[in-house]
Amino acid sequence: MRIFNHDIRLSTHDHAAGTTLFSGRVLALTDPEDKIQITPELASEWAFIVEHYAQVGLSHSHNVIWSCSLDEINRHSEYEPSFYFFGDAVNSHYQYRQFFAQLNPQWCEVVEFINSKNNFIQLADDLGVAVPKTLRFTNLSAARAAADMPFPCYVKPAISDHGAGITRCADQSALDKAFAQLAPEAALQIQAEVQASAFLNLQYRVTADGVQPLLVSEQILEGCVHQGNRYPSQHEPWESIEPLATWLGEHGMQGIFAVDVAVVPTPDGVQYLAIECNPRFNGSSYPTLVAHRMEIPCWSSVTYKTPLRSLQNVDLTDITFDPDQGRGIILINWGTIKVGKISVLLAGTAVEQFALDQELKARLHGDFKVKPSPKVARQLVLQR
Repeated sequence: MRIFNHDIRLSTHDHAAGTTLFSGRVLALTDPEDKIQITPELASEWAFIVEHYAQVGLSHSHNVIWSCSLDEINRHSEYEPSFYFFGDAVNSHYQYRQFFAQLNPQWCEVVEFINSKNNFIQLADDLGVAVPKTLRFTNLSAARAAADMPFPCYVKPAISDHGAGITRCADQSALDKAFAQLAPEAALQIQAEVQASAFLNLQYRVTADGVQPLLVSEQILEGCVHQGNRYPSQHEPWESIEPLATWLGEHGMQGIFAVDVAVVPTPDGVQYLAIECNPRFNGSSYPTLVAHRMEIPCWSSVTYKTPLRSLQNVDLTDITFDPDQGRGIILINWGTIKVGKISVLLAGTAVEQFALDQELKARLHGDFKVKPSPKVARQLVLQR
């Protein structure tokens, strides 16, 4: 039995509206005997997500604790806890760090270490894992004093997620503007832009048998911000990243983690460059594990914006995932509907995914239909 607390607020500096709403997206990974902590803001959406998961054939916990307080973990000590992020990357005080350190000090330590992009680059160098040219700095003054910047480049805070604070700089003028947005005392890195044909997300799961490769998906990016993933990928560079994954396992990593990798074509063949490690669940973990659980061989995950503010108004008639057909839509990050965003899994062939994507976009902007549009209907018929 497990208790899930996948509140993201201890891992992200993104204070945009809706960060509390992410706590609900782990629901699809729970089992009936588990408990799940969800922000009470989502209580009004509960009946609708329960109905949806029943339709797609996905069993889950109904034992909801309408609070994201870590105190609930201690109140249910007989349950094995699952967290989005095992630590605190946000607060300067040590209250939450001490909480995680008491649960598993080695896990807490390795997460805090590798969550720094600078530590990741140094470790990769030490282990012989290829990375882009990267200059690492302990503070902004050191970066300003450096010469020979590798333009175009990306300025990255050493600790950030969701693309927060990452800026592409084509020249010195752009770099100066990027520096002006950063905290003077915070560590950072400047990484040369790579001519990548794709960016991959390598998911791992740590079990009693060690670090297990889970799945490689290709990232769908909008600038520096992760928008979704697609599977399968043409690339599976497990061997290239194995030294890093093994090291993390040997130093106490538990649960789910992922490594982002750039695919760089060269005259001598494809080169795989490690970019960063997410020592936690990340955006692609949830659709990955749902697809694995539902035995879906071909899928993509996408985040949409919508004027709708409740699942009650999201019409999935005839496009909900059908387990017998192996295609359709599964809601993943459903709680963010309250701030006009929703993340879904699109299951099926590439043609079916495109059709589902187009239909869902229309419906999310108020173009409701009792039946799929003629274009979608034709494309789905062709797949039968």
